[in-house]
Amino acid sequence: MIAYLLIAIIVVLCFAEVYLNQNKLARKLKKIPGPKDVFIVGNGLEIIVSPVELFKLGRKYANKWKGIYRIWAYPFGAVNIYNPEDIEIVVSTMKHSEKSPIYKLLKPWLRDGLLLSSGTKWQQRRKILTPTFHFNILRQFYVTLEENSRRLVEKLSTTLGEPVNVTPLFSEYTLNSICETAMGTQLSEEISKSAKSYKEAIYKLGNYLVERFVRIYLYSDFLFNFSTLGKKQKKALETIHRFTEKVIHDRKSNFDEQKLIYTDDDDDEHLYVHTKKKKTAMLDLLISAEREGLIDDLGIKEEVDTFMFEGHDTTAVGLSFFLMLLANNKGAQDKIVTELNDIFGDSKRPVSVEDLPKMKYLECCIKESLRLYPPVHFISRTLSETVVLSNYTVPAGSLCHIHIYDLHRREDLFKDALKFDPDRFLPENCIGRHPYAYIPFSAGPRNCIGQKFAIMEMKCVVATVLRNYTLLPVTRPSDIEIIADIVMRNNGPINVKFERRIKKNV
Repeated sequence: MIAYLLIAIIVVLCFAEVYLNQNKLARKLKKIPGPKDVFIVGNGLEIIVSPVELFKLGRKYANKWKGIYRIWAYPFGAVNIYNPEDIEIVVSTMKHSEKSPIYKLLKPWLRDGLLLSSGTKWQQRRKILTPTFHFNILRQFYVTLEENSRRLVEKLSTTLGEPVNVTPLFSEYTLNSICETAMGTQLSEEISKSAKSYKEAIYKLGNYLVERFVRIYLYSDFLFNFSTLGKKQKKALETIHRFTEKVIHDRKSNFDEQKLIYTDDDDDEHLYVHTKKKKTAMLDLLISAEREGLIDDLGIKEEVDTFMFEGHDTTAVGLSFFLMLLANNKGAQDKIVTELNDIFGDSKRPVSVEDLPKMKYLECCIKESLRLYPPVHFISRTLSETVVLSNYTVPAGSLCHIHIYDLHRREDLFKDALKFDPDRFLPENCIGRHPYAYIPFSAGPRNCIGQKFAIMEMKCVVATVLRNYTLLPVTRPSDIEIIADIVMRNNGPINVKFERRIKKNV
């Protein structure tokens, strides 16, 4: 009898907590339009669907409520925005820079790296890492990117006329590139085998994270760690961390030969400079910072895990969708080739870093592809204070989900928004566009630190591929079925056919 009484008391207390929370936060959020909720669970039951259906559900809500809507899934209340004016309020300053609790799901993987850290720690890490992406350092990386692009072209020569799933190819290309540039590690045959397991583990981990996201009861680390899903995630994380630790170990073993010295420039920004003229890898900066007492071994692991993932997976995804779009838009593909012919003429010389600024139309095409298929399609913050978004008062402590995918497909911002139209990004057509209407690399102080590297990498490999091959459509935009994941992924392969480009200058 006493046991039943205790259970009844616990249930009543839980209901009381829910009621109080709904009065404090949910009641305020309910003034914002959104789906009908159920007592206690709110909209929690609606999101327990497959990754494909979960992505579709977000688009259904975005089409029904223009620019802003709210959801409630105890104990979280969230406002979802895709108005540029609202997005500017949230991301343009450090005021709301703290990532939302949803990113807690990434903690076992990325721990407290640049993506997830906040406050002083984030500022210190950003200061250490910023020099890696200085233009002069990127120029040093370029030779490696170009060499890897030519290797990719050679690999494609064995697939001519056949449908090719380009995602694994680009994943290998971008992983090799980030390892050999930012990490300063050449992928030996032994490491290449581990790299395959690493990539497979990342794909699995993405699925596990989505499964956990839709099952709110698994947000508890205690319950999750004992679940089957938690055990699967642990195994995937062991594979991922083993690979990045190997990369760090190998670079540290050769580090003394690099002889970096730590200096301050006139702008009070820390820089690491080689005593000999050698490439400065991001990992070198981290190792030097460790020897200066600015970061510890765990901190290095955090940043390497973060940049190994962000530096290869997002770019591979962007390239996969881009080639699919070019294969399906012959006119745009031909215009890029004409531009390349103007740059290279009859020469067979490799693409140099000096050629990249001349590829203006190619850059427009890349930007348009990133508009339609932004690799990071969703970011989330915790609002540090009460704000007004779309004329609604949103209370402090609310989660704020920013849907980049829906922002980029707003008809009032991009006419005929579903059409692939690179001319949108010609300079004359960008005049008057809201600065937060297009944010494929996020925006504000916490924007993507590696965006220049990513664009340089995309230009290099696409230019090299198009100088050698014509792209023919297999997978079409109408075939694409996006799944909910930490990055934009298709529910299936993205296939393209390659044919030898018959030109005397190739």
